[in-house]
Amino acid sequence: MAARTSPTERQKRLGAEVRRLRTSADVSAEFAAGLLGVDRGKISNIEAGTRPISPDRLRTLACNCDCTDVKYVDALVEMAQSRGRNWWERYRGILPQGLLDIAELEQHAVRMRAAYSVHIPGLLQTSDHALALFRVVIPQLPEREVALRLAHRVERQEILDGDAPPPYTAIVHEAALRMQFGGRAVARAQLDHLLTKSEQTNITLLVIPFDAGAFPGAGQTVLYAEGPVPRLDTVQIDNSHGPVFVHSDVQLAKYRAHLDWMEKIALSPEKSRDFIHNIASQL
Repeated sequence: MAARTSPTERQKRLGAEVRRLRTSADVSAEFAAGLLGVDRGKISNIEAGTRPISPDRLRTLACNCDCTDVKYVDALVEMAQSRGRNWWERYRGILPQGLLDIAELEQHAVRMRAAYSVHIPGLLQTSDHALALFRVVIPQLPEREVALRLAHRVERQEILDGDAPPPYTAIVHEAALRMQFGGRAVARAQLDHLLTKSEQTNITLLVIPFDAGAFPGAGQTVLYAEGPVPRLDTVQIDNSHGPVFVHSDVQLAKYRAHLDWMEKIALSPEKSRDFIHNIASQL
């Protein structure tokens, strides 16, 4: 199979986990190549995510690296198994790959926690609110690009409304609730939409009011996506040049602590709804 020229974030993550399996057991790339019956260069490509690894070879490597975490190995095998085209593949080549990687991350998360200081969470935005945001980027996007991003955003949101939607906790600062992107009418409709979505059993909406004071990572937009096992958790951070994905143990612990702190100082779900309703009534 030909090497991939642009591996997805999920493919790169699998490669990183294969490398972690090998190096944590102090197994050389040469030994792994001989074990799997491939040349040394293919091991490097597998670990970079530019070449796939079959489920059988993955299990062979895990066994010979003395990995006894069955759930972890099963989760890696699930990542390695080839799949049919997913909905976000329709946008490949016409939207930035980072947007597709976010959709894929959300699709495979078993639970999500997110924190927003200035913006409304993308999964909870109305179309008019999202359009207002897409039209104020630099450089300005052509209308076709705006329409594509909106269509992609709407399809992403379906993850919260399926037959078995993942639990989703959104922590939103008061500043984000008071932003009038698109004008007063759009802002009011967005707050009403938040109130409606917050009634879903899988969605927990928490508000941090101005008077709650400071908290770690203020101003950052963070998504913590839990994998099938904790070792496969991922944090996605918004950046002006595109999304950033981190998954080292140190970074995961840091962002879990950030979100725990923010949840602790946020209003309860019931008080958060009352708070949002009060802001909406002022518009």
